[in-house]
Amino acid sequence: MKNVDEYMACFPTDIQQILTRIRNIILKHAPDAEESITYKMPSYKTFGKRLIYFAGFKNHIGLYATPSGHFEFKDELAKFKHGKGSVQFQIDKPIPYDLIRQIVKFRVEENKSKIRHKPKGMKKGKLTKR
Repeated sequence: MKNVDEYMACFPTDIQQILTRIRNIILKHAPDAEESITYKMPSYKTFGKRLIYFAGFKNHIGLYATPSGHFEFKDELAKFKHGKGSVQFQIDKPIPYDLIRQIVKFRVEENKSKIRHKPKGMKKGKLTKR
């Protein structure tokens, strides 16, 4: 797949609606995010850093907000099947869109803070000449 629209078009209408709503949440709270397909799923970057991924499956939606996003919301995510950097929202249960919104906002701020604290002349972990 070349883009997120093609990715989402492969799913039944009910799953497309969920994926579209998640995508809209991400783009609303990270309007400058770079959208692409990475690891065969929609992915987003802000400030040159990974922000979040999501994926559709037959019975669930996977959300991958890197370990920090999941750690920050570990109590809220505890009722869902989850791993260190992933969570599964079952299709037959209400999708926690407000929680997804909170995670996206947290990750945007986290990525932004990494840029603010980067020393001048730093590029990819190395000092560069000015």
